Amino acid sequence: MSLFKSASIVSALTLASRITGLVRELLMASMFGASALTDAFNVAWRIPNLFRRLFAEGAFSQAFVPVLAATKACDGDEATRRLVGRVGSVLSLALLVTCVVGVIGSPLLVWAMASGLKEDPQGYDAAVLMTRWMFPYIGCMSLVALAAGVLNTWKRFAIPAVTPVLLNLSWIVAAWLGVPWFKAMGIQPIYAICAGVMVGGVLQLVTQLWALKRMDLLPPISLSPRALRAAWADGGTRRVATLMLPALLGVGVAQLSLLINTQIASHLGPGSVSWITYADRLMEFPTAMLGVALGVVLMPQLAAANAAGDPARYSDMLDWGLRLVVLLTVPCSAALLVFAEPLVAVLYHYGAFSSHDVHQTVAPLMGWGVGLLGVVAIKVLAPGYFATQDIRTPVRIAIVVLVLTQVFNYLLVPHFQHAALTLSIGLGSLVNAVWLLVGLLRRGRYAPTPGWGLLLIQVVAATALLASFLMWSADAVDWLDWKGRSAQRVLLLTLVLGTGAAIYFGALWASGLKLRQLMRR
Repeated sequence: MSLFKSASIVSALTLASRITGLVRELLMASMFGASALTDAFNVAWRIPNLFRRLFAEGAFSQAFVPVLAATKACDGDEATRRLVGRVGSVLSLALLVTCVVGVIGSPLLVWAMASGLKEDPQGYDAAVLMTRWMFPYIGCMSLVALAAGVLNTWKRFAIPAVTPVLLNLSWIVAAWLGVPWFKAMGIQPIYAICAGVMVGGVLQLVTQLWALKRMDLLPPISLSPRALRAAWADGGTRRVATLMLPALLGVGVAQLSLLINTQIASHLGPGSVSWITYADRLMEFPTAMLGVALGVVLMPQLAAANAAGDPARYSDMLDWGLRLVVLLTVPCSAALLVFAEPLVAVLYHYGAFSSHDVHQTVAPLMGWGVGLLGVVAIKVLAPGYFATQDIRTPVRIAIVVLVLTQVFNYLLVPHFQHAALTLSIGLGSLVNAVWLLVGLLRRGRYAPTPGWGLLLIQVVAATALLASFLMWSADAVDWLDWKGRSAQRVLLLTLVLGTGAAIYFGALWASGLKLRQLMRR
């Protein structure tokens, strides 16, 4: 299966995940709006996700996938199966301890994440309770990451890409059926969403384990002392653990940035955390469809090329990924900058979500637009290091960028309030991406192929035409005034975005870009 076809499958299934995720956020916005209580929920939701970055698709995947791919390429399938079982046993013990400690220490975690919630005792208490409900979610998702690493290494990309839809569907059902039920029972309705999160996590795990069983790859996980001693004595397990140490530091740096930003937002007034969260959901569309999809496909292939001693193939795959990033991310960035209000209005402006909430969500969304290219490019550039089991270099860069991001916060928050938090991360991501790129170039791991100059000119010119059309469309219609005409507003947005895409790709075609040849290169 070609890289483009694999990336297309992951991207298409990720699109389904993001669409259902957008539906769930729309339900949240219309039912609960932006308030101290929604801030409490978003803080409680971010806490298990913070730890998920450590034990799931963050540090663990960065360490596990390259070792797994190298073991499969060099030692065969049987040794790889044995490695999966032993790593899974050690991971399961770590997750069990983490979940118990997390549930007990929820008050401290909430205070560390968003001490500003203390200004509203009801919101703080609700955040603590919801954190206890949802913290075990990281156990499910970390084992999902283990299963996904195995499936992706065997080039089975569909199941890992589609399972997030199960979380979103569970969330939607909880909002549709659970919220009215909880309300009728006199229970705070937003707690129904916490139950939906846990059900969604279990469904994702069961689905991935079923896929592994069908492929005869289900790992024999055991928590017996004898099995754990044997697992820890395994050289592959120790290699994963050794690589996880710098990866934990790197992911910890990124999550520390998130913690600091959430802490700052919690002190900027009720609704600030929620407005940023709603903006994040829109930003995740291009990030997941482009960056995550390419990263998922490239990581095991880059690791295999490195293990096979094929630097030319390694460089060509990076070049292909970066060209797609530029081609598809630059127009998305322009859209977030000049067309943010129509996007937020059409997707969120219903029920309890007011016009004021729209304006407050537009600002951080535009902040993401500034740094979107950096955010997505990192998803392709970082695997260029991870695949060679070099995790220390991205970690060192991330530490410096964390400090730089907080300098941006110090300078920008007094002027732009909560919008400065996404703008600072975006600017930091651009610096991070450039630094990673320069490092790959200097080490000779990446050698750009001819034609980059012409591609950049073509993309910039086509994006300028797209931005002009979107600016005109944003001014020609009073998108907020159409709140009562939901169907017409959605139809008009679809028409505008479809026309914008036609303008962009039509301009690229007219300039001589052979899109199909680039995609299949």
